[in-house]
This record gives sequence, structure tokens and C-alpha cells, in this order.
Amino acid sequence: MKANAKANATILLVDDEPNVTEALKRALWRQPYTFLTATSGTAAQQLLERQHVDVVVSDEQMPGMSGSEFLSWVRKQFPHTIRVILSGQASLEAALRAINEGEVHRFFLKPCNPTDLVITIEQALRLKRLEEQSRRLLREYQRQAAALKKLNDNSPDLLYLDTDANGAVIIDEFEADGTATDVLAEIELAMKGR
Repeated sequence: MKANAKANATILLVDDEPNVTEALKRALWRQPYTFLTATSGTAAQQLLERQHVDVVVSDEQMPGMSGSEFLSWVRKQFPHTIRVILSGQASLEAALRAINEGEVHRFFLKPCNPTDLVITIEQALRLKRLEEQSRRLLREYQRQAAALKKLNDNSPDLLYLDTDANGAVIIDEFEADGTATDVLAEIELAMKGR
């Protein structure tokens, strides 16, 4: 495991041949990542259950559990983890299985070009950040919409503004004590204080 002081992502490298994971780590050493390694799908599953991982790069041909089986499990258990597969054999069947079962982000043939792998991981991480931001914004929108609905359900006239053709708010002198004027004055003060 390599811990980078400025790590902005955690990458899990899974291959039954430790020299392959070491070669991948050497190819990616300049990147601001923390690297975790596992030599089997089962070991990688245990690691994922203990630690957050942003991207998994897995070999396809492994004893016990294939890379596509492992990445299918990752997709179900950790759907926001980006999945990349490496294969020493260009089998159409393996590629289709990885794409259909594991919904992999990218399929590489071994030996893969380190620059292509770096670019793929960077693009995957940008996509992941955009998806996280989108989910966060959606949650915020839903929270605000629920608060507005509750407010409107409790006080339906509170959110209603009568406007003229130019969009100016029309104030009805509906209360003798000047409540409407007081509320508008408070809103105006709050707007100036922004």
C-alpha cells in the first residue's frame, strides 16, 4: 500500500499476480492516489468492506472469482465505485460479461498503456465527482422543495405574491396595523444586508 500525503482518491488494484499490481503502482506513482492491492476477488471484497475505494482496477482471469464476477459484486455493493477491468485475453465473451455484469467504465488489454490508464482514472474520478455533486444538488433541491411545500401547506397565502404587468409586487392595505408594510420593509432590509 502506498499512502500519498496529498491523495485525492483511493485506487484498488486487483490481480492474482503481485508483479502486475506492482507494475501498475509504478506506472501510476506520480498520481495523487492512495493504492491498495489484493491478489483475489475475495481479498478485494474484504478490503472494500473495510475501506472506501474510488476506483477498482481488476484483472479478468483470476482463480476462484473472475474479474467480471468480482466487479459485478462491486457494482451491487458499492455502485458509486468506478470499475475498470484488465484482461490478458481479448475474448469478446469476457468483454461482454464485464460490461453487462460489472458495468465497467473501461476494458483494457494487458499490457495496457500506462498513459491511457492514468487518463482513464482521471476521467473516471471527474465523472464520479460530477455524479456526487449532482446527487448532492438533487438532495438539496428535494430538501428545499419539501420545506417550501410544508410552509405553503401551513400558510398558503404566505408564498402568494400579487404582481402587476411589470412584475412589481402589489401591496393591499389589508391590515390597518401595517403588518404587510412591516413585512415588506423587513424583506427590503434583509435584501440590502446581503
